[in-house]
Amino acid sequence: MSASVAERLAEVRRRVEAACARAGRPVESVTLVAVSKLKPAALIREAHAAGQRDFGENYAQELRDKAAELADLEGLRWHAIGPLQTNKVKYVARVASAFHALERLEVARELSKRREGASPLPCYAEVNVGGEATKSGLAPAALADFLAQARELPGIQLVGLMSLPPPTDDEARARAYFRTLRELAARHGLPGLSMGTTHDFEQAISEGATVVRVGTAIFGERA
Repeated sequence: MSASVAERLAEVRRRVEAACARAGRPVESVTLVAVSKLKPAALIREAHAAGQRDFGENYAQELRDKAAELADLEGLRWHAIGPLQTNKVKYVARVASAFHALERLEVARELSKRREGASPLPCYAEVNVGGEATKSGLAPAALADFLAQARELPGIQLVGLMSLPPPTDDEARARAYFRTLRELAARHGLPGLSMGTTHDFEQAISEGATVVRVGTAIFGERA
């Protein structure tokens, strides 16, 4: 019989704690975001019952719908973690506690406008550290100019950097990508590092991740 969501979540938490211990970091320094994209709301309820509060969604309309369906659950914090089109910004601005894939000034401006009168939305600028043509994210060389303009917008708050590096089984190579993001964040005075997934979150923690985004290890493979 396959493990339950609560059992898988407990195992991921154990691994996060062990990775923090190896890195000499307090476990409280890492936020575990359970990536629930394309998973039914019932599984989010199971994870919530097991104490999980931070959930990540890639698609703005799915985020909107799940936030409405699960509005009875206390303390849910929704993280929008996928690329965003300007016409979908309203959904993220309305329900998200953080946005992890900011890479376009048009989106930044629309988010800022939509958050008018509310607290600024914490945002992570997405960086394409692997230089992959198939992935979104800013080139490292474009980051300084982007941050300078985005920081002028009152409705958002730049809190860190995010990246989804090329998948690799080479631990040293994975850590090098994460180290690059950490060094970029330090250079630009940003404390947050949203990096690491099911495949590599332990290496990410070793390089300073403050947020890890874990889906498959908690909810199982997606169809």
